Amino acid sequence: MRPRPAPAFWHLYVPKLFGVLRRGYGFDDFRHDLIAGLTVAVVALPLAMALAIASGASPEKGLHTAIIAGFLISALGGSRVQIGGPTAAFIPVVFVVIERFGYGGLILCTTLAGLMLIAAGLLRLGTLMKYIPQPVIVGFTAGIAVSIFSSQIKDAFGLPLDRVPAEFLPRWQAYVATMDRIDLLTLGVTVTSLVAILLLRRIRQTSPVFLIVVLLGSVAVAALGLDVATIQTRFPGGIPSALPTFQIPDIPFDRLGELLPMSFTIAFLAGVESLLSAVVADGMIGGRHRSNAELVAQGVANIGSAMFGGLPATGAIARTATNVRAGARSPVSGMLHALFLLIFMLVGARWMGFVPLPVLAAVLLIVAWNMAEIAHIRHLMRGPIGDRLVLIVTFVLTVMFDLTIAIEVGVVLAAFLFMHRMGSMVEVASGQKLVEDDVADDLSARPDPRAGLPEGVEVFQFTGPLFYAVANRLDDMLDQMFSPPRLFILKLDGVPMMDASGVTALRQFLDRCHKQGTRVMFCGLRGQPMRVLRDMHGLDHPALAGTPVNLAAARDQARLLLA
Repeated sequence: MRPRPAPAFWHLYVPKLFGVLRRGYGFDDFRHDLIAGLTVAVVALPLAMALAIASGASPEKGLHTAIIAGFLISALGGSRVQIGGPTAAFIPVVFVVIERFGYGGLILCTTLAGLMLIAAGLLRLGTLMKYIPQPVIVGFTAGIAVSIFSSQIKDAFGLPLDRVPAEFLPRWQAYVATMDRIDLLTLGVTVTSLVAILLLRRIRQTSPVFLIVVLLGSVAVAALGLDVATIQTRFPGGIPSALPTFQIPDIPFDRLGELLPMSFTIAFLAGVESLLSAVVADGMIGGRHRSNAELVAQGVANIGSAMFGGLPATGAIARTATNVRAGARSPVSGMLHALFLLIFMLVGARWMGFVPLPVLAAVLLIVAWNMAEIAHIRHLMRGPIGDRLVLIVTFVLTVMFDLTIAIEVGVVLAAFLFMHRMGSMVEVASGQKLVEDDVADDLSARPDPRAGLPEGVEVFQFTGPLFYAVANRLDDMLDQMFSPPRLFILKLDGVPMMDASGVTALRQFLDRCHKQGTRVMFCGLRGQPMRVLRDMHGLDHPALAGTPVNLAAARDQARLLLA
């Protein structure tokens, strides 16, 4: 086993597109990317408009964002199949910025966020994103899902509200005050659209369900002459069938201090979501993204989007997964997806004005439900009580107050919790070390852990607390091997503590081993890690071959397994 040479500094920022073209790009690759780009564009078209409207902007802003930022993210990014554009995560913060500072404030906010992302990439902070605990990410993601759901009540029920408050409690007070004036026709269109989406997903999961329902809903409303709100009635003039133009509106530079925290929130969300999306894509294609190059590309894309009147953008997990499943082979598919959206807008803008707002509300209600990740929340709620507390606090702060406050408090609370756990484990870890030193002071006298193991078995000793950032080290260890082993023994007797993020890291490691045909043993698990793994169902993975109590038992099981 020979380690690979470390790449030069500038390799960290080379876009994946350059590497693909350098290795050779043929017609068959282009054909696959063309089909994937068209497929993703069909999925992204209704989402881009719906996300813009939910953010308090006009629908063409979402299309411009998907076109400009989507092209730049694919062309300059560090992921091979990443698809960029507006996402649901930005809806609460963008809505608040537009409400308080106008669209000029959003332009400034997005530009500052882009500069922050470029600085983070140049400072090689991409790997630090892995230190954000899972309960914090799941907590604010679920909170955003609730905020999106809350923002769609007006259009879903047809409530007669000229202005919807940005804050959660005043918004629901306004809803309750007008609930006696629900438009039953609008509610019927919303419910019908929801049922149609769910039925089509059950029948044909690979179909562009959102676009089909939007098209059918638009045709039905127009043909039957139903009196429900549409894009054209909400935004007189509809969607302009013209290229995005460079524009700098009235920007409130005097309120820069108030906008900085929200700029940080946009940069944080863009960084975390894009890198999470890149990790998901890596697992689907068996690749490896360049995190710092991805951050720089996200920064350039957000500045470009702002200069052309767009919204904040980042890597979109669902659209990236659709891109991979459609057969994408390179960043060219993402660039083509942006070009197809531009063609759709130029050719079909006049008909987009007929899209009913309750149908778009139904689309976003489904997006919010998917974003909530109820199964993931249930999984983390089986973890230690501290992780559950972090998740709940982050969720409540996101919904009731502000996303910026939620992220700050969640990360700080998780850090204090981690330090408390480490402080409680110091004495136990020191006692264990002293006992080992008394037994064998001469390190050369200790046996080789690989001795007596069959061919194709690797042993890795892990010492210290197991948390989310460890996943990257485990991946690096696998990448250094020219051929994957048949069996991997992880010695975990030196792990005093494991939290919910550590279980997530181990499951990701097991997923990757399972894909490459490698079995895994967890050797020497202590009491607390064993309890957490058992409570969170981390011991029933198909790649896990056993949990032997020590290395001798692992050797015996390895011989039987590989006989």
